[in-house]
Amino acid sequence: MAGRIPKSFIDELLARTDIVEVIGSRVPLRKAGREWKANCPFHGEKTPSFYVSQQKQFYHCFGCGAHGTALGFLIDHDRMSFPDAVEDLANRAGLEVPREGQAETTRDRLQDDLFALTANVDQHFRDCLKESDRAKDYLKSRGLVGETAVRYHLGYAPSGWDNLVRKFGQTEAGRYALLSVGLVIEREPKPGDAQRSAGAASSAGVYDRFRDRVMFPIRDSRGRVVGFGGRVIDQGEPKYLNSPETPLFHKGRELYGLYEARQQLRNIARLLVVEGYMDVVRLAQAGIHYAVATLGTSTTPEHLNRMFRVCGDVVFCFDGDKAGRTAAWRALETALPFAKEGRQLKFLFLPEGHDPDTLVAEEGREAFEARVEHAMPLSEYLVTHLASQVELDTVDGRARLAEIARPLLGRVPEGVYRELLVDRLAREVKMPAPRLAALLGLDGGAASGGGFGGGPGSAGSGRAGGPGSGGAPGGSSAPVRRVAREAGRAGRGTLVSQAIARVVQQPRAARAVEAAEVAELRASGERGLEVLAELIESAHAEPNLLSAQLLERWRDRPAEHERLGELAAVRLPELDDAAVGRELAGAVTRLLQELGPDRRLEALIEKAGQVGLTDEEKLELRALQVRRRPGAP
Repeated sequence: MAGRIPKSFIDELLARTDIVEVIGSRVPLRKAGREWKANCPFHGEKTPSFYVSQQKQFYHCFGCGAHGTALGFLIDHDRMSFPDAVEDLANRAGLEVPREGQAETTRDRLQDDLFALTANVDQHFRDCLKESDRAKDYLKSRGLVGETAVRYHLGYAPSGWDNLVRKFGQTEAGRYALLSVGLVIEREPKPGDAQRSAGAASSAGVYDRFRDRVMFPIRDSRGRVVGFGGRVIDQGEPKYLNSPETPLFHKGRELYGLYEARQQLRNIARLLVVEGYMDVVRLAQAGIHYAVATLGTSTTPEHLNRMFRVCGDVVFCFDGDKAGRTAAWRALETALPFAKEGRQLKFLFLPEGHDPDTLVAEEGREAFEARVEHAMPLSEYLVTHLASQVELDTVDGRARLAEIARPLLGRVPEGVYRELLVDRLAREVKMPAPRLAALLGLDGGAASGGGFGGGPGSAGSGRAGGPGSGGAPGGSSAPVRRVAREAGRAGRGTLVSQAIARVVQQPRAARAVEAAEVAELRASGERGLEVLAELIESAHAEPNLLSAQLLERWRDRPAEHERLGELAAVRLPELDDAAVGRELAGAVTRLLQELGPDRRLEALIEKAGQVGLTDEEKLELRALQVRRRPGAP
């Protein structure tokens, strides 16, 4: 939908988001005191310098200078646009993104109408299930209970050619809407039929797509029904029938069960990819809530992108027969460009004659999850599958193995994962890994790390360790000592930076600064003091403002936003809000004193008339008045 995203919604979204969960689903974080650490995902490194603060809801790399909020991480790491990053976090939080500033477009209204229709049809199918003993008996025969049917909105499309047409398609507009979302099919015109106008859909010209089927609504990340899948009850073909591509539904993008998994699990650590709707529902009933299904299609890159935005561990589950292994290999080929450090891709092959639905019913949750835990890693599956096609006890066979592996390995991103994969292949080929990598043209080295090298705060920029930067805990103490020396010299710029850093990191402490002093900072004409004043004003207006919320308000001012991010990462002594407030108030007083006696005198006189002065300020006022008398030194 068109329009600007309200800042109030960004505040709410960040308040509901845990940056550790967002980053932890993409990067393997380890606890480090009050923070979390990892090898930086933006540049290659062996010693962790990437830190995530749950308190600030902020991340920072002391190696390359990358930093930001949860929104910033999605923008920089996942290469999302700002609106897409907001949508992603909103989906996690179960929120709908509002818009402002522009009128709703015709396209938006039409889309809303289609969503309203699919929701009504979903309810209709659910009502029909309640009335059909035959459909309920079928679900019971598959081991499903009523609670599961309710959670997944299972329904029933009765026999007949025009049930939906009669209920929702009494007008031409209604029939056209049903056609638009794929719930009815247009009849082939017969010779002699009158030519219908474009877009028209008469009641005689369309019929219901789903008839005598158990219905599975497909819901998007917001829980809206975008399409349906129908399973035949008796014998018939096709066994499963899906909605076609529509303005709402794109089967190469949606994953059945992902919405329900997010509703059930606060933090999804793993996704299990299965083939059928019934597999997802039956696994969930057994307590395995992290299963999803592709919708009548092979796994696509869009599917994988969506899954890796949720978690870093994906397990593909296939039948053990020939068809299952063929499907597994297609999934592996699609997944290769997504294989990199911080992610796990595995393959689980079930005993022949079983699918997840039947197997979990037979052996239970614990035994099934044990199979998931011991699923075959992508690297092992790749090498063993290729090795089965050659004779490894001959030189020719091993050479052939290396050759058929070359194009597949070339699709894996450069980095640690690919090096380990080459090492695994080298053991089969019986050749040193560096030599094999060179022969296959795969010795290009590690990935550059996301485009941050040489940027602000990087080792080559001349800014690392300067005012406003910090040193990585556990690493070299030189940057920390340098900052301490420069802070000790107490230059004016350093004092302003320290005050801003305190406000950014602990906004609640800004309540210690009085409004009159903030106004004086505003009136100073100095950019640093104006920024400090604006930050304090924001903290005054919203006493519970978080660091991440404060930082995001400056995103549309790139220069200031970048600098504030640097100051948010400065290592400061850990003090409570009251102590920081006293420190901040003292810094503001010093800064105002340095503005000049005339401006300070005017400010104190104005403050005395409005809110009164402290004893210290009264003494300062008298001293300034004495200095302004004729003949004063």
